[in-house]
Amino acid sequence: MHARPLHPHPAVVAVPPGSVADGRRSAPVGAASSPQVLGGATPQVAVDYRVARHIAAQVAKQREELLKTAPDMGRASEEQRCLDWINEAVAVWSDAQAMAPQEDEALRRAVYDLLFRAGRLQPYLDDERVEDIIIQGPDEVWLDYGDGQRRRVGAVADSEEELLDLLRELARGSGHHERTISTAHPTLALSLQDGSRLQAITGLGPMTYAVIRRHRVSHAGLDDLVRLGTIDPVLREFLGACVRAEKNIMIAGKQKAGKTTLLRAMLKEFDPECRFATIQTEDELFAHANGYHRQVVSLVGRESNGERDATGRSAGEVTLLDLMHPALRMSLERIVVGEVRGPEVVAMMQALTNGSGGNLCTIHARRPDIVFDRIAELYALAQDNLSERLAYRQTANGLDFVVYVDMTDETQIGGRRHRYVSHVLELTGIGENGRPATNTVFAPGPEFGELRAVPRMEPGCIDDLRRVGFDSFLLQQPYGAWPAPLPLKVGAGR
Repeated sequence: MHARPLHPHPAVVAVPPGSVADGRRSAPVGAASSPQVLGGATPQVAVDYRVARHIAAQVAKQREELLKTAPDMGRASEEQRCLDWINEAVAVWSDAQAMAPQEDEALRRAVYDLLFRAGRLQPYLDDERVEDIIIQGPDEVWLDYGDGQRRRVGAVADSEEELLDLLRELARGSGHHERTISTAHPTLALSLQDGSRLQAITGLGPMTYAVIRRHRVSHAGLDDLVRLGTIDPVLREFLGACVRAEKNIMIAGKQKAGKTTLLRAMLKEFDPECRFATIQTEDELFAHANGYHRQVVSLVGRESNGERDATGRSAGEVTLLDLMHPALRMSLERIVVGEVRGPEVVAMMQALTNGSGGNLCTIHARRPDIVFDRIAELYALAQDNLSERLAYRQTANGLDFVVYVDMTDETQIGGRRHRYVSHVLELTGIGENGRPATNTVFAPGPEFGELRAVPRMEPGCIDDLRRVGFDSFLLQQPYGAWPAPLPLKVGAGR
């Protein structure tokens, strides 16, 4: 978190009323607040956020005065001055309270987080084990871990208004200045600076609700997914060849199954010099900042300001479809559309059928056999109420493969969550009733207890894959490269 240690320097600093240092404290520090335990610290240290907020407010005033006298000061210099002030204030407080060194450090970090990061949420964002942060009002916070465990932790705010202020500050800090949350704007969706996805709702229930979805595996490539057990080496080679052969691929799956993780991994199969655009409602791919790609046009949609223009359209809104047209004029080799949840499916299909190949996208679907119906449902939500027949035709014309990501969760019976690719379907044109026709190239092997994808047949475009180096002999292995079936407690190979 810190570019430099927060070494304390003695100085005179005001202290919060009622504390030991002002000689009037009658209750233990923290009695009037909700101490928060910093995850990952050894030993764990409780922070009195009443004190942390007081010091943060004092440093904020000092920073305000500094910027009045030096308005052109750079961010690094400003932050360094604030760090010095934080150290000075904590040193005085520590002397008055006879705090231990680890308590000093915890308080310094808490003040820094309040000023520069996500406040009381930050320790949970820093914990690599955390997958979801679930907020049910200011003082009921739960953490979902990658292994399926869930536990309740300390409050992230002392009131509803403080929680809303935190959410607004997160929106400002993430660069989404047009996004806010209030009774007039009851929902908020954005990507935080670390790439986590936040969704919040207020004023439509008894309290403010928020969920932060962390991307625990944000920089993995296909080889990393082999090690994680998501795919085997055979499927790894096949997916890499599909990308190199410029096939249009849709990644589908359940919520939290790992669609975005797989999409990010497949992006690393692009040549580093490939010029492509990512078009998203919130940035979850980080392709422009991953240190691998050099020619990325990263475009993110914008919410409206709540007003409507003369045509009745939400003023200030920029949809994925709006972004598609200028993107196509940016001399791109490929287009990647992030998760589609509504009418933006039209933008996705325009990307897939615009003439160039090698485009990627993701979509929610509970089963692989309903992916095309899901696309048709989203077409019906489009402004022009596009038809099912059109949806099927554009899907068949635009897509080459559907890759389905599944998850089996056995945490309630003492097992673990298993995330894996289960199917790869090749689209071969229009079939019965105008629906897309498919070949099942990879699918589970229930006859030998395997839920994960194993080879079933060669795709019709096998020669295209051979031309980019794929060894089609790999598809002759009925068990793929899995050494044993997926280790489940119930079903499959048991």
